[in-house]
Amino acid sequence: AFAVSVVSEGAEDETELPVLQKSEKSRTMSKIGRELKGIVFVIQSQSNSFHSKRAEDLKRDILKQAVDLGKELPTVLLIHQINRHEGAWTILPLMRDFSVTYGRNSSWIFFCEEDTRIQVIKLLETLRRFDKSKEWFLGKALYDEESTIIHHYAFAENPTVFKFPDFAAGWALSIPLVNKLAKKLKSEPLKSDFTIDLKHEIALYIWQKGEGPHLTPVPEFCTDDVNSKKVDHCATTFSNFLPLCGEPVNKEDVFVAVKTCRKFHGDRIPVVKQTWEREAALIEYYSDYADISIPTIDLGVPNTDRGHCAKTFAILERFLNHTSPRIPWLVVVDDDTLISIFRLRKLLSCYDPNEPVFLGERYGYGLGTGGYSYITGGGGMVFSRTAVQKLLASKCRCYSMDAPDDMVLGMCFSGLGIPITHSPLFHQARPMDYPKDYLSHQIPVSFHKHWNIDPVKVYFTWLAPNTEESHNERHVGYNREDL
Repeated sequence: AFAVSVVSEGAEDETELPVLQKSEKSRTMSKIGRELKGIVFVIQSQSNSFHSKRAEDLKRDILKQAVDLGKELPTVLLIHQINRHEGAWTILPLMRDFSVTYGRNSSWIFFCEEDTRIQVIKLLETLRRFDKSKEWFLGKALYDEESTIIHHYAFAENPTVFKFPDFAAGWALSIPLVNKLAKKLKSEPLKSDFTIDLKHEIALYIWQKGEGPHLTPVPEFCTDDVNSKKVDHCATTFSNFLPLCGEPVNKEDVFVAVKTCRKFHGDRIPVVKQTWEREAALIEYYSDYADISIPTIDLGVPNTDRGHCAKTFAILERFLNHTSPRIPWLVVVDDDTLISIFRLRKLLSCYDPNEPVFLGERYGYGLGTGGYSYITGGGGMVFSRTAVQKLLASKCRCYSMDAPDDMVLGMCFSGLGIPITHSPLFHQARPMDYPKDYLSHQIPVSFHKHWNIDPVKVYFTWLAPNTEESHNERHVGYNREDL
């Protein structure tokens, strides 16, 4: 009788427990579904075929994780598909659309880059800590250690006090904050002329001189590599590598044009020759004076103190008409640009030279009022031959000899409907002008300026291919002892 009693009780437990577990699991799945439905994922994508494919891959991964978690699917948007407006990548112009479309039934807008990797269940757990009815601006915090030109020397007395998000880790706005920003943008349209560092400028706009929220640092938003041992707690990680899509393009497929002038022949050109010139198979120096010791080529364009539009267009015409049509890529750099042609060749393996590619670090001008995006010249401007052909076939030219060449090019390509392609691996400024933590997950292609630095040392610290890079095309590792 005792034995039967035990068995009977056990049998009742076995039948009831799964029912309880199923009920609890169902409630949990339902809660996760509601939370997922409340997140709008926005991938900061680009229309170039290489980048749009990567963004689509990330979208599929997010949706697959959502399917595995239950029936409810979140909204996943690609910025380049949301709005054909030239300034969509600057995000703030989209706030009113986000508010109208998602302001009632969503909780969060979560932004990320195409190489951000997201663990959706951990992201839900992280966002759960924050009251979604309040105004939140969440992200991985970056800050300037010293005031910098790219942030207009903001917070010069103590730049460390102002935090802004590392887009690579993902960042989030609660819907109440989105609605507030949308309302403000409706009454006070964006006025800024230039977009230089979007993450800093968005944080400044949200902060509203102390009247809006500061960025709240979230330790689960990470930029460590997905294979790192440090990522167990992370909701996001970042693919920390230099893109390589097959073999690097051949040295002979990249033509490098260096813009210089007579007064810099003696100090800037020797730096190029001590550093990255050896990486370039095809390189010419264009000046206002023919110096056979370098040698430089006089294009017949006088030097100007400001923009160098006439010189750059002369370089484009020379490339198209006086180089082999089999050379698919042109790189135009300043004489104080430090660049890794070795890494650039890897990066270019991901782009189709049959497309009109205009690649580098993206800035914006007047985007709140229908302006245009452009590649800032100091970090290096990369053109496919197809892009140069389309540009010169149009009648778009410099409005003056000393117009800013990079801005005129941006205006021309915008008029042609050719989007520029942004890469954060090109830099208009020096390494110390960027937060260390931001550069720590980059394998940079270029930096710019010799001001208050040893440019040779900067090159060998940040850009020179080391032994591991040279022998292993697919794995990059290098030393940054001077950080």
